[in-house]
Amino acid sequence: MEYTHLSEFEIRHGALSMWTPELAADAWQPDDRPLTSVHAGYCASVDPADPLPGRGRWIGTVFEMDAPLDGATWRETLRRWHARHEGLRTTVTTDPAGEPRRLVAAPAAVDVAEQPIAGLTEGTRINEFLSGTLEERLSPLVWPHCLAATVEHADTGDFTVLVAADHSVLDAYSQAILILELRTLYREVMVGEKARESVTFGSAADFAVLERASAAELDSDSPAVATWRAFLADGAMPRFAPHAQRPARADLPQPSVSRRLLDLAELEGVEAALDQVRHRMSVAVFAALAVANQQRFGADRMRTAMPIATRPDLRWMESMGWFVNVVPVDIALPPGVGIAGAMDQARAALRRSRAANDASWSRVLYLLAVTETPRFGISFLDIRVLPGYELVADLRGRTLRAESYSPDEVFLWVVRAADGLYVSTRYPAGFPAEVMDEFLTAFGQALSSITAAVHAGPAADGRGEPRPSVAAETAMPADARTLRTNTLRVAAQAG
Repeated sequence: MEYTHLSEFEIRHGALSMWTPELAADAWQPDDRPLTSVHAGYCASVDPADPLPGRGRWIGTVFEMDAPLDGATWRETLRRWHARHEGLRTTVTTDPAGEPRRLVAAPAAVDVAEQPIAGLTEGTRINEFLSGTLEERLSPLVWPHCLAATVEHADTGDFTVLVAADHSVLDAYSQAILILELRTLYREVMVGEKARESVTFGSAADFAVLERASAAELDSDSPAVATWRAFLADGAMPRFAPHAQRPARADLPQPSVSRRLLDLAELEGVEAALDQVRHRMSVAVFAALAVANQQRFGADRMRTAMPIATRPDLRWMESMGWFVNVVPVDIALPPGVGIAGAMDQARAALRRSRAANDASWSRVLYLLAVTETPRFGISFLDIRVLPGYELVADLRGRTLRAESYSPDEVFLWVVRAADGLYVSTRYPAGFPAEVMDEFLTAFGQALSSITAAVHAGPAADGRGEPRPSVAAETAMPADARTLRTNTLRVAAQAG
């Protein structure tokens, strides 16, 4: 599954409709549960007078539903989806004297309205219209924080679905799992079934209670704070190849690149080699990026921020919400080190970063009096954590991010997909495209070199990660064991 811009997804021609959640004015009720640390800070950073609040902020998902569009069925699908997920019927009220407060509507209060968009049937024009609409309408301060669109393809008897939201109500995992959830809900409504009940649709607000309690326990002597303090010893967030930057107009969107680094056969060869030396794929990815950084830019140290999933319990495994933390990763490579040595260094660095896994990064930065946010980030996700991930590719599923206009941010997303290993990146308009191309090529070459390096090196040394005991696994119901496996794979993606 690629992580890309909406403009890079070819929408087929058809009839466009917008689907907007609606509530009565008196439906909102005050809720004493707090926002997470990052959610509160995010809302405080947004100008309520901004005419384009979604610009550079919204995220979403697009896919093709393998069934004809029935308006009443789709409307009920979206209504059930909002009833199921409290985060989708939650908003905030702002107070200049304090942090934003939570408001919540009851599950039965939400309705969904359809708005056919007449005169727009060509894919490119639909794409442009949707991109502009999402920038104008999606905000962390104004509900609804999530919108949907459909494009009905009468000639093929199916329809394209776009779900887009402010980042405060969705994260990358939510973006991916909503495809099959909406498909299942649509089919349940179509055949007259009740919506599936599950303990795994937990409220994001309940998670916020735990997150804020944990954040309040942090102090200057906490291990997570010490980890971030060492990471920021020079007083600034790390940048990606700052010497390669060139001046550019501030209103230019960031370029975006997506490519497949390894096809499935190449990837499986690398994974087999990693099994021999007991390294995870995440270790290989960060090691190869550090090697490419050293080769292309002469840097013997790669410092980056890494987003990680923070769904600490099964009850949030299928929730819609923003369950993400950020940890610092600092990989130092001796000059001329090979990929095998780089993997040892990357493994050690990722292990060090675990000290910050459960500590709110925004609270840590507050304690350190750091106001700057990460400017260089790397994310790794194994898409096989998703139930039915093979079907997502058949539905042309893509996760989406808004176009960014940052003059200095560089982010990379590496995905282990069903058919290979992919990388997506966005970078400043002033960063030369050929330099990024050379870096990504070096990254792919470093990954490809792992197979030969392992076969030429010593035998596996027996290192590995501890696993849950057989007794612990077999004591759980089968569905819980599946979800536990998925939880471990998502939460432990840092190696």
